[in-house]
Amino acid sequence: MAAQRRSLLQNEQQPSWTDDLPLCHLSGVGSASNRSYSADGKGTESHPPEDNWLKFRSENNCFLYGVFNGYDGNRVTNFVAQRLSAELLLGQLSAEHTEADVRRVLLQAFDVVERSFLESIDDALAEKASLQSQLPEGVPQHQLPPQYQKILERLKTLEKEISGGAMAVVAVLLNNRLYVANVGTNRALLCKSTVDGLQVTQLNVDHTTENEDELFRLSQLGLDAGKIKQVGVICGQESTRRIGDYKVKYGYTDIDLLSAAKSKPIIAEPEIHGAQPLDGVTGFLVLMSEGLYKALEAAHGPGQANQEIAAMIDTEFAKQTSLDAVAQAVVDRVKRIHSDTFASGGERAKFCPRHEDMTLLVRNFGYPLGEMSQAAPSPAPAAGGRVYPVSVPYSSAQSTSKTSVTLSLVMPSQGQLVNGAHSASTLDEATPTLTNPVPRPPWAQGDWDGCRGGSQVERNWRELVQEEHWCWSPPEWVGWAGLAPQSRVKRRGVPGLSGGRGRPCQAPRERRGPESG
Repeated sequence: MAAQRRSLLQNEQQPSWTDDLPLCHLSGVGSASNRSYSADGKGTESHPPEDNWLKFRSENNCFLYGVFNGYDGNRVTNFVAQRLSAELLLGQLSAEHTEADVRRVLLQAFDVVERSFLESIDDALAEKASLQSQLPEGVPQHQLPPQYQKILERLKTLEKEISGGAMAVVAVLLNNRLYVANVGTNRALLCKSTVDGLQVTQLNVDHTTENEDELFRLSQLGLDAGKIKQVGVICGQESTRRIGDYKVKYGYTDIDLLSAAKSKPIIAEPEIHGAQPLDGVTGFLVLMSEGLYKALEAAHGPGQANQEIAAMIDTEFAKQTSLDAVAQAVVDRVKRIHSDTFASGGERAKFCPRHEDMTLLVRNFGYPLGEMSQAAPSPAPAAGGRVYPVSVPYSSAQSTSKTSVTLSLVMPSQGQLVNGAHSASTLDEATPTLTNPVPRPPWAQGDWDGCRGGSQVERNWRELVQEEHWCWSPPEWVGWAGLAPQSRVKRRGVPGLSGGRGRPCQAPRERRGPESG
């Protein structure tokens, strides 16, 4: 919670144009900063937090979610979060768009963000080159005479301004269809309630040096894929796709592992998965940074992190009364597991000397929250992938959940490579789904006494049910009452836009329907 409060304070000190975008209240976020442990088990923050996230809805009922994992500073993640919002929420997407249109807009948005960031550091790169040309050749920096000290200090400052990169996973919900775009190692999971329990599907693939498709892409550029896989990292990162990082974008010919490449080997082109229909789906979407699942894998071993995290989320759905509390409780749980494993001195303690920043975003699709939890229905297995029953070691003795959860794992489809990107959607559109029975609030049942009759939200619902004979759809109402009031996006600077000014965007009026997040 301390990290979350610190993040809020930082946002207050550095206002953004996105501060006035309407938030989606059908989602929640939890986070924790990085930690390194000393021999006595004390944890300290190794660097300022570098993760970022967003959860917005636009006036045309388009929802945008994102989790961004940075390295070597937070400049890139902050830039990406703001600029992606500008590229996707200022009228670029509408209900009239086809699936092909949405995919095209997503590809274009990532391309614009990448080019805009690299252009934003052009002046700093030019100044760096000019200063370096003033230093005597062949002399190590620590041996330079005192008159060069100011140049060295300025070079250090410039390096901080231009260094770093980011991995991103973004989800767009439009016309009740889900699209996921990712660059790097963050993950998106779709967790659906089925007759066999909770079906957990990873919607994207990790862009790492262990991904055979990525190794093939690099080999087509003339690189030694076997050597890359053996080394495991490229300039300190496992990711083969990333936003920013000028060193591998501009200077790859000077990097031994990449110097033979015919063109840029490390790219920011996203893989896009979907559209995934969500009609009748009861469950939740998970976006998480690499730091979260890596911390759990360090403590418990690889292979089960997705299922463990899904089980933790399910448990917290039954215990918590807000989605932020659900997400934060899971992050705190993973953090404790990691620190306890290190403190235990056991077999896996050697894998847990530190963990990176952790961010978890959960978007609800009618899954029972808090006191509304009921016995889960038992669904049929999905038709769009191979389903594997899995056992999950996570359990809580104090859990008040009334839901018996059996998890199944659906492996993401690798698909066909088209210009370095997968073309296949992860799930079959015919995947059968059943809806969890969710108790209706009193104002949907005509029990107006239970509403206490005070708020505008409740009066709206009365009007809908009594006068318009509105058809009730239970799974959608959860969290709706938290709608943000009307506001107008202020004309604050949007990074990378011409003139540094953003176009005004009228926030939606309060919609009297469950689809309004």
